Amino acid sequence: MNASLHVILLALLSSGIFCALALLAFWQVARRSVSAAALMVPVVAVTTFAVGLVATSRAMFLSSHDLGVALLVCAAAGVLSLIIGIALSRKLRQLQLETAEAAAAHEAERRIEANRRDLVAMVSHDLRTPLAGLRAMAEALEDGVVEEPVRYHRAMRLAVERLSGMVDDLFDLARIQAGALQLHLSEVSTADLISDALAAADPVAKANGIELRGTAPAVGSVYGDEGELHRALANLIRNAIRHTPLDGVVVLSAEQLNDRVIFAVTDQCGGIPDADLPHVFDVAWRGSNARTPGDEVGAGLGLAIVRGIAEAHGGSVRVDNVANGCRFELVLNQAAA
Repeated sequence: MNASLHVILLALLSSGIFCALALLAFWQVARRSVSAAALMVPVVAVTTFAVGLVATSRAMFLSSHDLGVALLVCAAAGVLSLIIGIALSRKLRQLQLETAEAAAAHEAERRIEANRRDLVAMVSHDLRTPLAGLRAMAEALEDGVVEEPVRYHRAMRLAVERLSGMVDDLFDLARIQAGALQLHLSEVSTADLISDALAAADPVAKANGIELRGTAPAVGSVYGDEGELHRALANLIRNAIRHTPLDGVVVLSAEQLNDRVIFAVTDQCGGIPDADLPHVFDVAWRGSNARTPGDEVGAGLGLAIVRGIAEAHGGSVRVDNVANGCRFELVLNQAAA
């Protein structure tokens, strides 16, 4: 009797030690992967039972044959538990992925809603300023207290053009965010894009006292919508002109890198704080006061539209600080030869 009790206690001790080691291993695995830990649970349970069975076989007076049969049953149960563990692990992994996707979608919706609120507030403010000016000038003209009506008419026309541009930007951004931007794709000459962009922006540059430079190297063609690509380059150039001081220089260039064409606009804005660089192409981003002087700043949509156009073409945009300024890059796929 004492011998049997000794064997039982030894069996319990062996099973306890194995179970403790298994729980420790389970805890370490669970910290790294819950799905892997779920795979271990049924396997560890069957293995612990088998260890206890072997350790207590003498106390239960099991013959070698009976012990072999019992271990065979444990082996079959082990295979079954492994299958159950794999199924449980996969299901748990699927639930984890679904939970992560739901959380990511919720966070994306939260950011979109926050951006929408910021955009509405910002655009409302920007619309209020020219509208107030138009109202004041219209009232002055009605009251007949204006000495130079022509100057007032010119100012009113400029204000209307600014409002019209903001409305166009809002409409285009809405189309881009809704995935409704329709592209008329064709092979577009890189040289033509650069020369047209320089010609269109030259009067604006001269009016702001900025020297506009550019080269149209023979780097082939890109595959895209010529009108949308022209707008993207125009937005980049206008942004560079707006933030470059008087007598500064803005440079437009292009280069080929493998199967990509990189359009680059370099300004002399003085640089952007490193913390702001990841947000330059965000909707309604304006940056620090040093980078948004005067009343000619728009609603912060121009660069967001550039990114939308680039992504619609399967390309990308980026910005880096360079000596005394910034370099904005529009990267597009080169047209097949």
